Formats: sequence, structure tokens, C-alpha cells
Amino acid sequence: MLLDFERLGWLRWLLGVIGALACVFLLLPIVFIVLLSFGSSRWLIFPPPAWTLKWYGEFFANPQWIQSVLASAKIGLLVAVCSVVLGFWSALAITRGSFPGKSVLRVFLLMPMVLPVVVLAVGIYSLFLRVGLNGTLGGFVLAHLVIALPFSVIVIGNALLNFDKAIEDAAILCGASSLQAKLRVTVPAIRFSLFTAAIFSFLASWDEIVIAIFMASPTLQTFPVKIWTTLRQDLTPVIAAASSLMVLLTIILLLISALLMRRRN
Repeated sequence: MLLDFERLGWLRWLLGVIGALACVFLLLPIVFIVLLSFGSSRWLIFPPPAWTLKWYGEFFANPQWIQSVLASAKIGLLVAVCSVVLGFWSALAITRGSFPGKSVLRVFLLMPMVLPVVVLAVGIYSLFLRVGLNGTLGGFVLAHLVIALPFSVIVIGNALLNFDKAIEDAAILCGASSLQAKLRVTVPAIRFSLFTAAIFSFLASWDEIVIAIFMASPTLQTFPVKIWTTLRQDLTPVIAAASSLMVLLTIILLLISALLMRRRN
């Protein structure tokens, strides 16, 4: 007999309390950071003695902060596009292909999700240092693509498993080539999953810090690296303001992803 949540009785309330406590535990540090970003003190003091928007003004007035945000946005958008394109064809190979080494390919594509990020960072740094990609835009995109691609493979792969391939076969019977059927039938049918994969890939790049530290140069730093370097030099509330804006963008994109997934269902 399957477990029915409605028949758990008083255990429902216990599970609800445990879930609420877990949410508070996870969200409390974020709430503290947001509150500290509005504090009037020069130092990170809680509770703040007064409230102000001064630190947000300093953030937007500093060209170095804006430059790091634009660099992260540019890298994230490029990573999202490349991740969706490569993830779509990789997911097709995994879900529909029949060839030796298919399971090995699946493990290889998903391996960056379970490997320690610092191991990937050291390996990428050593390789890119030899080929001259360290500190370049292309190097950042390729490095972040390593950790973003598994998200696209999983999301798009699940969408392809739920897609009726007979519709694509019908397009081929009507005269379309296999490539045309995939681009004109399959891609529009799973477009919400493609958008979701792009959002997750963008966030994987946007939030990445370990690989970005290894890849950073004096002329190209991502937003998380800028936060990290500023944190080591001066514990200013501007860092809290920057972190709050970073959290805000992440929440907005996750909400968009949730709406897309709901519309797809």
C-alpha cells in the first residue's frame, strides 16, 4: 500500500514542523544578509542601529562592481546558450541512442555534479594555463560549461523521455528530414524545458566561485570573485548589498523556472 500523506494523522503536523524548521534554518542566513545591507553602520552589526540605502548607492556608483556584474551576466548568458545546445544533442544521444558505451557517456556527462568543485578547478586551471585560456572570456565560458552542462542534460533528457516520439516520426513521414523534425517539432514541444535548462545553466555560472577564482585575472573578474576579494580586504556593508542583489536575481530566475515547469506540466 502506498504511503498516503492524508492518512498520517498527527504525523502530518510533525512533518510540517520539521519542514518549517528546515526552511528557517536554510533561509535565516540569507535574511540576516539582506537586513545587514540596509544597516547604517559602517560595519556588519546586527541588529543595525538605523536603516539606510546608502550601501546600495555605493554599489551602483562603483564601476568595478558594475563591471563584475556585467562580466558575470555575459559569461552566464553564453554558458546558458552553449549548455542548452550541447545538452539537447547529448540528451538525445542518451535517451534515444543505442551504441556501445552509452552508460559510460551518461556517467561522464553527469560526473561534474558529484566531483568536488576544487578538483575540477585545479584540473581546468592546469589545462587552460597550458593553452592560454586562463583569464579570458572563452576560458570562463568553457570552464563554467563543465558544471552547467549536467543540468541541461538532466532537464532536457527528462523532457525527451516524456515526449511522444511518434509525433516526430509523423513529421518525417510527411517529408521532413530527421534534423528538420527535431528542430521544428521536438524543440518547440519541449521549449519550456529548454528555457528551464538555460536558467539553471545561467545560475550555475552566475553563482560559481571556486572555478572563477582560479580563472580570474586583473582585467576579468566575475561578480562572486569580486565579492570574495572585497570581503578579504574590507568587511563593508556594500558586500551585504551586493550579496542581496545576487540573491534577488537568483530568486527571480528560480521563480521563472518554477512557472515554466508548471506551465509545461
